[in-house]
Amino acid sequence: MKSFLGKFSHLVRGVLNGFDRLFFRGTLRNLSYEFGLQNYLWATGVKFRDFHQHSLAVTKQLEEASLRQAQETGRPIRYVNSSQVRTEDEARQIAAKDGITNSLICVLRRVDPCMSFQINKNRDTRKLQITYRRRQCLHLYHYQIHPIFGFMHARLQTWFPFHVYVCIHGREWLARQLDQAGLHYQRYDNCFTDLEDVAKAQALFDQQLQANWRSLLDELAHSLNPLHDTLFAQYPTQYYWSVAQSEWASDVMFRSRADLQALYARWLRYAITTYGPADVLRFLGRKLPEGSTNVPARFSGTVESGLKARAEGVRIKHWLNHNSIKLYDKSSVLRCECTINDPKDFRVFRTKEGDTSGEKAWLPMRYGTADMHRRAVVSQAADERYLEALAAVSDATPLRELAEPLCRPAVAPRKTRPTTTAPAQAPAAEPTKPMTTAAASPSAEETSSGDSTSPTVDKPSKRRRVRALNPFATEDATLLDAVSRPEFLINGLRNRDLRGLLYTSAVKDKVEERRRSAAVGRKLRMLRAHGLIQKVPQAHRYVVSDKGRTSITALLAARNANADLLTTNAA
Repeated sequence: MKSFLGKFSHLVRGVLNGFDRLFFRGTLRNLSYEFGLQNYLWATGVKFRDFHQHSLAVTKQLEEASLRQAQETGRPIRYVNSSQVRTEDEARQIAAKDGITNSLICVLRRVDPCMSFQINKNRDTRKLQITYRRRQCLHLYHYQIHPIFGFMHARLQTWFPFHVYVCIHGREWLARQLDQAGLHYQRYDNCFTDLEDVAKAQALFDQQLQANWRSLLDELAHSLNPLHDTLFAQYPTQYYWSVAQSEWASDVMFRSRADLQALYARWLRYAITTYGPADVLRFLGRKLPEGSTNVPARFSGTVESGLKARAEGVRIKHWLNHNSIKLYDKSSVLRCECTINDPKDFRVFRTKEGDTSGEKAWLPMRYGTADMHRRAVVSQAADERYLEALAAVSDATPLRELAEPLCRPAVAPRKTRPTTTAPAQAPAAEPTKPMTTAAASPSAEETSSGDSTSPTVDKPSKRRRVRALNPFATEDATLLDAVSRPEFLINGLRNRDLRGLLYTSAVKDKVEERRRSAAVGRKLRMLRAHGLIQKVPQAHRYVVSDKGRTSITALLAARNANADLLTTNAA
C-alpha cells in the first residue's frame, strides 16, 4: 500500500484497517447430526416415537426463557411475517424512536430456513429413523446495543439442534472503544470519515484481535437461552463457535468527497478493464509466476468480476470461488474489503486438529475462532495488494506517447508457410531422362550442406500493412470500447462476440454473415498489429494486452473528458 499512499498522501487523512462485519455460528457439535441426537435421546430416556412431543416441550421452554428479559424490561416483541423485511432496519427504527443507547432494543420473531431433525419411518426396514434435513422454524432475533460490541444482534433457532448466530460490526465496536478513550471522531454509516488520532484508533482496533471470542460469545448465547444448562443437564453440550463470514475493510479516509470522486471513476474504469482472472488470483493470495497473465491449468475454481450500482455510488467486486474482494466509496472514504466465506482457500501454519504437540505445517485455515488472527493477516494482505495495483492508474506517461504509435500505419507479419521447390529442369532442347529412385532423394551430404535442391524451404515472411487508428473517431472508439468490455476480461473475445456488438441489425443470409465475419477479422488483425490485443494459443479467442489495457483506458477517458478538465490538468 506504500505506493498508493505515497501518490495520494496529500489527499488522504489516514487509513483504518480492521474487521467490519463478523458473522459467527454457534453449533452444539455432539448434537448436530443423526447419531448425536440419538445419543441425546438415549441419555434423556426419550423414545423415537415421543421425540415430536418432547421437542415441542423443549422449544416452548426455550422460547419462554429467551423472551423473558424483553417482557420484564418492556421491550417490544414483534413478529415479522416476510423474509423481504430487513430486521436490522426495523430494530434501528425502534432504537431511534425509544432512545435506546445501552440495552436490549427488541426481539423480532420470524420463520427462517434451518437444519433440523425429523423422525420418519423407513419403508425398507419398517423402523423409525432420524433424518437431519432442511426445514423452516421460528427464529428469535435479539437486537441490542451491547456494552462492548455496540449495535448488534444474536439469533436463536428454536428447534433442535438450537443453532445460534451472532452478527457484530467491528466499526461499532471501535466506536465504543473510542468513546471510552475520549477520542473524537466523525462517522458516516459504518465507516469513520475523520478521527482525532488515527494511530491511537488503529491501536484500539488491533486490540479486537486479542479478544477472548469464546467467552464473549458464550455469554451472548447464555442470554439467548438461560435454560441451556438445565435443558441439557443429562447430556452436557457446549457451543462450538465458527466464523461463517468475515469482512475485513481497509478504509482510506480522503480529506473531502470531491477529492475522492475526482479519482474514483478512473479507478473503477481501470479495475474493470485491466484486472483479469490472474490478477484476482494474486489479490486473494494465490501464487502465480512473476508477470504471468494466464490462469494455471491446474486451477479448477471460478473467477468472476462485476459492477453494481448502489445508492452511494458504484461498487466493483471480484470473486474467487466463495471469497471476494471489492472496492466502493462511502462519503469521503474509499473502502477496499476482503470477504472470506470459505477459509479453506487459505493456509495457516499450525498443527493438525487435535494434535497440539505435533509438527506444524501449512494447512487449510479453519472456520473456528482459533484462526481469527490469520484471517486478519490474509485479508489485510489482499486489501494492500489491491490498493497497490490501483497506484498504476496515476501513470505519468503523456497521452501523446500512447496515441502516436496507434495513429500511424502498422505492419503485421504473416505466418511463414513452407513450400516445395522442384530441382531445376534441364533445357528444353535436351531430352530429359527419367529419374531413378536413388536420384529422386538428395544424398546425406546434400541434405547436411543445405543444398538448394532440398525439397522443402521456407518462404521469407511477408508483412501486411494495416491502417492507422483514430481513437477519437466514432468507429474506432466503438471498437476499442467493445474489446475492453468487462465480460471479455476472463474468457477473452471471439469474432462472433464483436459482430454482435458492432452490428445492430440482424443477419439476412449466409453471405452477409461471412461478409461481417471477414470485416471483423480485419479489425482484429489491425488491433493485433498495433499490439492492443493478443491471440490466445490454440483458441479462436483474443485478450487485451498489457499495452492495450493502458492505452485503451487512457484514450477512452480522454475522449470522454470535457475541455475544461483537460485544460485545467494541462495547466
